[in-house]
Amino acid sequence: MVPSNKLAEIGIEAFQLLEESIGPVRKAKMPLQSTFQQQLSSAQGSCYTRETMECYTAAQKNKGVIMVEYFVNKPAPVVTPVPRSILVLGLALLSCVADGALRHHIGLSDHRSLIDGSGAAVTVFDVTKHGAKADDKTDNAEAFIQTWRAACDSGAPAKMVIPGGTFLTSPVVFQGPCKSTEPIVFEVQGNVKATTDLSEYSSEQWILFEIIDGLTLNGGGTFDGQGSAVWKYNDCHQNKECQPLPSSIKLSKVNNALVHEISSVDSKYFHMHVTSCNSISIHNINLTAPANSPNTDGIHISHSDGVHVTSSKIGTGDDCVSIGQGSTNILISQVFCGPGHGLSVGSLGKYKNEEDVSGIVVTNCTLFNTTNGVRIKSYAASDPSQALNITFKDITMDSVKNPIIIDQKYGSRNGPSRVKISNVHYQNIKGTSTSDVAVSFSCSSLVPCQGVELVDIDLAYIGQKAKMPLSASCLNANIVKSGGKQNPGCN
Repeated sequence: MVPSNKLAEIGIEAFQLLEESIGPVRKAKMPLQSTFQQQLSSAQGSCYTRETMECYTAAQKNKGVIMVEYFVNKPAPVVTPVPRSILVLGLALLSCVADGALRHHIGLSDHRSLIDGSGAAVTVFDVTKHGAKADDKTDNAEAFIQTWRAACDSGAPAKMVIPGGTFLTSPVVFQGPCKSTEPIVFEVQGNVKATTDLSEYSSEQWILFEIIDGLTLNGGGTFDGQGSAVWKYNDCHQNKECQPLPSSIKLSKVNNALVHEISSVDSKYFHMHVTSCNSISIHNINLTAPANSPNTDGIHISHSDGVHVTSSKIGTGDDCVSIGQGSTNILISQVFCGPGHGLSVGSLGKYKNEEDVSGIVVTNCTLFNTTNGVRIKSYAASDPSQALNITFKDITMDSVKNPIIIDQKYGSRNGPSRVKISNVHYQNIKGTSTSDVAVSFSCSSLVPCQGVELVDIDLAYIGQKAKMPLSASCLNANIVKSGGKQNPGCN
């Protein structure tokens, strides 16, 4: 039971907060329900504070001894020394409950309420309240799942919080649909660290969000995949039937999501995989892994529509962003890429009956010390599919090996690719190349590239071959328009 003096102490502080929000409380007698309802109705939810929820919890435990002696128009209310005259803001919160404003909080003593930017009340679900420990050794998967279920099933606007500290976890699935009509918030403030025993991973991801309509992933924290402990087991460069290592974060069948202010380091495989999703906004994230780490793509997108990746920094051992089959209306903007293999559409044509790719815009990006710049790649001897309506615009290359490249002989297969590439625009691409072939189009002999535009291409050679002029190789590519600077250009 909470001591009465502690209730009074919390109450005085809480009423001071209330008076700052809505003005002094008039002198009145218990129970004051009508007085509080009138004042709180004009407070626009000012009682939704951490202090209020603590007072409410205390009040629920001590209902029998709560009564208010009187209020005075002073900076702080006066409390008589009589134990039954305990002044707590819990009474104000009970008035809110009676008015229906906080009805969904009843019974949620382990959670607290906050106000979001729109003024709405959001219930906070802290993983430590469900047994999670930030000791860098306890597997917190069960506590994470319990917290998620409480938040997702609450029916109220909810935020799941992983606070500061290092929380170890094996694979976890955060599955919807959730009951609230408001987006659920997943806030990572600390470090979430992956276990390294691959026998614990029965699927191809570590953190999975699936079947959710309305998700915000943020908080300033970090997902640490601990990939350096297992990269040696990745033999996909030698074994065509290899089992991929688990990606760090996967969004599957997620719609209307916002991902921002998070970091991912040393993923075992992809840092982030977005598949079968719609309307996903990713901005201000930081993804890093060493340049020699295998298959650590920053963001891989497939079977998704309306994915925007903006204002982010990505440096990995593979593509900074890779756009796979079934991707439509994708925007990549203001991304700093390096090290890595560049910003890629593909690889395409690896599997049978792949879906087309269309509506891709890559703009205002900088690539530094990457093996490729802007790239389209498809497997040789592929099944038919299409990649069309693709724009690369306002791109800066800084010491990039292959600044502009279409490679339709990707992989080790023999035979022409049947992925048809058309309506591709390269506009205002500038910077430096470490290769003397700065533009390389190796298109399919069976379905040549159609409708390729090159406008304002201005690249300079800074490789080891002294005074080597830049050149372009344009095989099976139909250049329909060229203009402005062509350094180099397809003749």
